[in-house]
Amino acid sequence: MASDDLQNLIETEQAPPAFSLSGGRAHGYHRAAVDTFLAAARAAFEGDADDLTAADVRVASFPLVKNGYVVAEVDAALGRVEDALAARARDRAVRSRGAGAWVEKAREDAQVVLDHLARPARHRFARTGMLTFGYRVDEVDHVAGRIVRYLRDGEPLTAEQLRSAAFRMQRGGYREEQVDALLDATVDVILAVR
Repeated sequence: MASDDLQNLIETEQAPPAFSLSGGRAHGYHRAAVDTFLAAARAAFEGDADDLTAADVRVASFPLVKNGYVVAEVDAALGRVEDALAARARDRAVRSRGAGAWVEKAREDAQVVLDHLARPARHRFARTGMLTFGYRVDEVDHVAGRIVRYLRDGEPLTAEQLRSAAFRMQRGGYREEQVDALLDATVDVILAVR
């Protein structure tokens, strides 16, 4: 094998990375895990299969490693994939059950979120014990207020803003799984009415 042939083989085997790579001490998402997940997502979407949902994309997680993909870039791409899958699900539901049924379901889901957030501030979610960390209560209540204003008054709020919401930790804070579930439900409502 000539050295030019070997070089061509190496170049074709080493495709450029799909995202920027984290450098220095920064960690990023494991490249092979991300590539595998996105290839499966593309195949499911292009194959018109229903075995991958927007919710599946939302909960996808990847190991953090040195020289991995930049987290923000991958998260942005996952947001676009989630949006596309949600739009496809909405279109299918509207075709099969009609727009009125879809809107009614979104309205019911929004009411469930509003009912939960009608609880008094600092008491909207279960709390962790005083020796355990949870989400910072005042920060979660601030985001909860934005959700209420979006659902009740139509104040602007995007799925991306909720996806990127991050809370500091505090002892005796809100239980993470409850807050995350409500944020996910709100993202579903936002995507349903786009």
